[in-house]
Amino acid sequence: MQTLAIALGALVFYLIAYHTYGKFLARKIFKLNPEARVPSVEMEDGNDYVPTRKGVIFGHHFTSIAGTGPIVGPALAVIWGWVPALLWVLFGSILIGAVHDFGALVVSIRNRGQTVGDIAGRVLSKRTRLLFLSVLFLSLTIVLAIFGLVIASVWDLYPQSIFPCLIQIPLAVLIGVYLHRRGVNILIPSIITLGLMYLTIFYGNVGVLGAFNELLGGEPGVIDGIPTIAWVAILLLYSYIASVLPVWALLQPRDFINSLQLISALGLIVIGLVVAGLIGGAPITPGGDRQSLEIVAPAFRAAPEGAPWIFPFLFITIACGAISGFHCLVSSGTSSKQVKSESDAQFVGYGSMLTEGFLATLVILACVAGLGLGTKGADGILVGSDAYDARYDSWAAAGSLGAKVGAFVEGAANFLVALGLSAPFAIALMGVFVASFAATTLDTACRLQRYVVQELASTFVPRKVSGPSRHPLFILTNKHGATIFAIILAGALAALPPPEVAWTLNSAGKGGLILWPLFGATNQLLAGLAFLVITFWLWRRSLPVWFIIPPTIVMLILPGIAMAIKVYEFFQNSQFLLAVMGLATIALQLWIILEAKSAWPRARGVIEDLSGSTETLPDGGRSC
Repeated sequence: MQTLAIALGALVFYLIAYHTYGKFLARKIFKLNPEARVPSVEMEDGNDYVPTRKGVIFGHHFTSIAGTGPIVGPALAVIWGWVPALLWVLFGSILIGAVHDFGALVVSIRNRGQTVGDIAGRVLSKRTRLLFLSVLFLSLTIVLAIFGLVIASVWDLYPQSIFPCLIQIPLAVLIGVYLHRRGVNILIPSIITLGLMYLTIFYGNVGVLGAFNELLGGEPGVIDGIPTIAWVAILLLYSYIASVLPVWALLQPRDFINSLQLISALGLIVIGLVVAGLIGGAPITPGGDRQSLEIVAPAFRAAPEGAPWIFPFLFITIACGAISGFHCLVSSGTSSKQVKSESDAQFVGYGSMLTEGFLATLVILACVAGLGLGTKGADGILVGSDAYDARYDSWAAAGSLGAKVGAFVEGAANFLVALGLSAPFAIALMGVFVASFAATTLDTACRLQRYVVQELASTFVPRKVSGPSRHPLFILTNKHGATIFAIILAGALAALPPPEVAWTLNSAGKGGLILWPLFGATNQLLAGLAFLVITFWLWRRSLPVWFIIPPTIVMLILPGIAMAIKVYEFFQNSQFLLAVMGLATIALQLWIILEAKSAWPRARGVIEDLSGSTETLPDGGRSC
């Protein structure tokens, strides 16, 4: 019953937070105005700027910020015990993560849908813009280089998920084109598509579908299908196409389908959790007793074997479920260009993050309770604390992608099996869930990197009426040139073998692992820098900043400490490339902080140049 009480309590907690703190931010701080001009209407181009219903944007926004982040992070962090992980997810998502996402969305809406990096150049200083965009560029390069590997690995672990994920793409395009021409509701076609996907999951191990999945994925856990580097190349090519297509053609319908998949999957997990909590999980053997649902992980675990210190690394390991810098890119990169009314921003920005926090809560419960209902071990089926210990014996055992994803997939599948679903179908369903969200993050990240490359290139291209095309960087200001540059760079990095591994066909495609150790701290530092931009935007308008200064300080200090520790470890292990890049990231952060410190005393009530925004100068404000 403890597990069930935590799940239902978290749901109520998030609903209360949305209707209290979220409403306070919307009305009293950001003062959302449904009549205000928004970029999607003022700059509508049918490609990136497209006014869209809030339900559709919610689907895009949530699936883009989620990815595998709220799954792999919490699934690893429970190695320190379930209580620290749960507390960080609950309070982090409400007081820090949702404020960050909501604030970045509103600030971008009021600045013609520009990214927080571009906006930083006006609210802080011109130098800050270039520094900030450089951090964004590094972060997105790592994401693009690694997520092809993530998707390929999930498909290798769960081959039944391959066809459902692939078939979703052409179906989403058909829906997008049909709806764009007819203007009808997206819900019914998306439900039909989701139903077809579930049918292909159910029959994923038999007949033609089974042969197709086995051909591409091979035997589960064995790289004997399409090589990883080939999947990476295919997925990056897909990302290019998705990035340059109008958002209505693929991005919106596919993400809406995935949002329905999320709702249905979360619903099944919660119902299964309720059933398992009340009458127990499915029997291990036919005719046996139902397994009692209980938390089998320790509440606190101070020093797991090989694990880093819980402080500050818990706050880096769990990112997307509590707070993630990547989210500010989605808020200010794509979602702000689609919101058709300022009043929708609370639902999209604040509501999506709370939903992600609830997903992370369920992931934690799946790993610390659902896993105890039964998991395969070397000597048969393990239950109770033995199941947890087998997965979380050490940092090395729990840290691989397969272990982290597998802990959630098997734990959540046990909730579904308690409902009467077959174990193979339940596991395949959760595998598709993970792979679909990873693919969403990949194509959204590619579109975001396109914006960042275009903004960086525009810094160096002279703004003259005549002859800009002769500048060598001019091609990068074009959406095709910027996107091709982004995927070529990510593909070149991915094509390298992982550290200390010889290049072979099977090792190629894993080069993103080279820079991956930098991503956790860099991602959280990005959140701190985004908070700085939001804080200055409020400060210049003489709006309250008391609620945002504490999370800003937290998200600048904790990741900074984590990065400093990592840099020390990199030097100790002679990983000099990572050490230098880590030091460079810290230097960029300190530089931006110094720029902010210098600008702070004279920024109060002095509104920045509004020529790049959609705001109306408030009464009494002074424009600098």
